[in-house]
Amino acid sequence: MISPTPARGGFSRRRLLGGAAGLAAAAVLAGCGGPATAREAGAPRRGGVLRVGVTGGGSSDSLDPHSPATNPDIARVVSLYEPLVRWDDDYTLQPAVAASVRPDPGARSWTATIRPGITFHDGRPVTPDDVVATFRRITDPADPKSGAAQLETLTDVVVVGDDRVQFVLSEPGPVFDQYLAEYSCGIVPADFSVDRPVGTGAFRFESFSPGQQSAFVRHDGYWRPDQPWVDRLELINFSEEDARINALLSGQVDAIDQVPLSLTQVVGAYDSISLLTAETGSWLPFTMRVDVEPFDDVRVRQALRLATGRGEMVAQVLSGQGVAAGDLYGRFDPDYLDPRREQDLERARDLLAAAGKPNLSLELVTSPIQAGSVESAQVLVTQARAAGIDIGLRRVDTSTFFSDQYLQWEFAQSFWNTRNYLPQAGSSSLPDSPFNETHWNDAEYIRIVRRARAEVDTARRGELVRQAQRIEYDRGGYLIWGFPNRVDAHQTYVGGLTPSRTGLSLSGYEFRKAWVGA
Repeated sequence: MISPTPARGGFSRRRLLGGAAGLAAAAVLAGCGGPATAREAGAPRRGGVLRVGVTGGGSSDSLDPHSPATNPDIARVVSLYEPLVRWDDDYTLQPAVAASVRPDPGARSWTATIRPGITFHDGRPVTPDDVVATFRRITDPADPKSGAAQLETLTDVVVVGDDRVQFVLSEPGPVFDQYLAEYSCGIVPADFSVDRPVGTGAFRFESFSPGQQSAFVRHDGYWRPDQPWVDRLELINFSEEDARINALLSGQVDAIDQVPLSLTQVVGAYDSISLLTAETGSWLPFTMRVDVEPFDDVRVRQALRLATGRGEMVAQVLSGQGVAAGDLYGRFDPDYLDPRREQDLERARDLLAAAGKPNLSLELVTSPIQAGSVESAQVLVTQARAAGIDIGLRRVDTSTFFSDQYLQWEFAQSFWNTRNYLPQAGSSSLPDSPFNETHWNDAEYIRIVRRARAEVDTARRGELVRQAQRIEYDRGGYLIWGFPNRVDAHQTYVGGLTPSRTGLSLSGYEFRKAWVGA
């Protein structure tokens, strides 16, 4: 295990003095604009240690490449493993472990060609057998991983050459490469064990303490020239925002993800700190289980959606750092409907009355799983009260939230990063989705999504995607109020980090890009 002070609660256990006001006071005490000792990153250089504070995590943290759930899990997965293809900062597909991934005629199969010379951390070359074993592990019916549901049309992965594998599908898969690009599809050796986490990523495993921290060292055999820049990467869990920010301001860490958007101006006032702001397709939904009362009545679900003031939510929770949403995900999908849903308290009350619940009382489970989650819950409580809905908050820590009870909460929250519509639907909106948080099982919707997934004609597929969105807009179980910008922060001596539309913080957690200035 790593020896620094455990991150849960912060390094010094200091508390910020009342959020923004306390930070502002700290900035004044430090001198106008922040400490005068700020130094710049300069040109890229090798060496040094990068210490990163990451939001959330807990005792269920894992090194499993194929089942990441929390932010620290994702950061570890991106550091250790790589998929065949990946999403870049502009949210376009790029080759990674594979030099190419191309559909065969009719898109009933896809062929991946492994990148020449790419090796695992133990020096062994990546082979087609490793790729086959990876996807058999993900789709193992006895222990399916989080990406298995998206790969339900995958019937076989076969070796078709010294450096090629073919993915055989049960139906045409025109966007199959998007599923392969998920960070939960990292390629591992055929003899992989979580106890010996070997991948092709920029960093090799050194140590791991669940719920606290993990450490990695440079993979000298990494296939990208010059990367990674730093010798060592330390990822430290923070479940509390004030502890995470204090660690950055005191220099205990070099970078943090997810600056509370209400505090961006204050944190950015420090001369020693740089903010990293990215427009994303990330979303922080409220989840309503449609298979239990009162959410089994679509009128109740729609009433809650209509009680929500999305512009006010963006202003108060995000400090304007983001845009309002109308209960649909997939913002960057070319077929996204970009719907609007305005607050209508009178209509919300009418729907509740028609449902026989004019005075509705609910319990909402909230947790600091993502910046803005608890704040959005607090705003919703106030907004819903005006429609006659009394919401009591039950705040739990992140470990409790992601315990065995996760996916069973009747009214709770979640967070998702950028995905196009069909991959996201496969992850969360189908009965066999690994994270069907709303327990939605709509026969018409399922039929349309499955047709869209197999439709090779781009125009016809787009119309089916739009039909699916209309159904989810009308009767789905998600209340999606906005798409937050991602605002992270790092010391000015850290270079190489860039904004990413993926929704993942700090250049998509691709710390291979970062260097630490002298």
